Amino acid sequence: MSNTVSTDVKIHRFKAMASPCALHLPADHPRWQEVADAIEAEVRRIEQKYSRYRDDSVLSQINQNAGQQTPLDGETTALLGYARECFRQSDGLFDISSGILRQAWNFREPALPESEHLSPLLRRIGLERIRLEDNLLLMPPDMELDLGGIGKEYAADAAAGVARRLGVTWGIIDLGGDLQVIGPRPDPQGSAPWMLGVRHPRIPEKATASLPVAQGGMATSGDYERFFELDGQRYCHLLNPQTGFPVSYWASVTVVAPTCLLAGTLSSIAMLKEASAEHWLREQEVPALMIRPDLSLISF
Repeated sequence: MSNTVSTDVKIHRFKAMASPCALHLPADHPRWQEVADAIEAEVRRIEQKYSRYRDDSVLSQINQNAGQQTPLDGETTALLGYARECFRQSDGLFDISSGILRQAWNFREPALPESEHLSPLLRRIGLERIRLEDNLLLMPPDMELDLGGIGKEYAADAAAGVARRLGVTWGIIDLGGDLQVIGPRPDPQGSAPWMLGVRHPRIPEKATASLPVAQGGMATSGDYERFFELDGQRYCHLLNPQTGFPVSYWASVTVVAPTCLLAGTLSSIAMLKEASAEHWLREQEVPALMIRPDLSLISF
């Protein structure tokens, strides 16, 4: 994130969800450190609850119970319900059961997976196969869920909720580039939007554009986080669950929406929709910045 930060902002930094995190909060808040610690604690709570790397997480317990009916708490039911709606709205492209495809791809080495490795994994994907009702989940025994595609964005929104409950009226939650703006920054004329930088998809330390956001979420999906190049083709970690292969039409898509969760899922779905993404995003009536691999831009 790049923005013009005045001296009345104090930043709390920490690492969570395998990402650098920063809380841009009003420096004059009377309980500044207490607020920062509470916000960080909320991010860590969500990380621990939904991490696929922890055997004691709720997500791991759900996966261990595959094939059996699993009772869920209200927060988890709502999150899985949101993911299922994204699956429906994206015609099956946004699928939290597709994380198993990582078993076929190693982005540290420039090699394509063999079809005999990929095909069995594709048969295990398909969120339409779950049953979710009355806080009870039943999914097939061969299915595995992964909330990596929505976890940070959900945590950014939840963290902003904690900040607001503790009296913070403006500032930014930044979880590895997934942003939730609590409110506009103070300005001599009253208030002003934050100018949030959009990362250049080929030069990590550079911003290619800035978008004004007074309140709400901003998230970017791109082909640059994990990838390799082979025979002049870039293969990134954003995988189409219907083919098992990476998307390639856009270098990145940035979306501004009322919540970071919505911004993140819209940007991910747009990457997955490839050629039809621009028309689809315009229908959602959200501001967006779309960058092609040749670095030409579409903004609306």
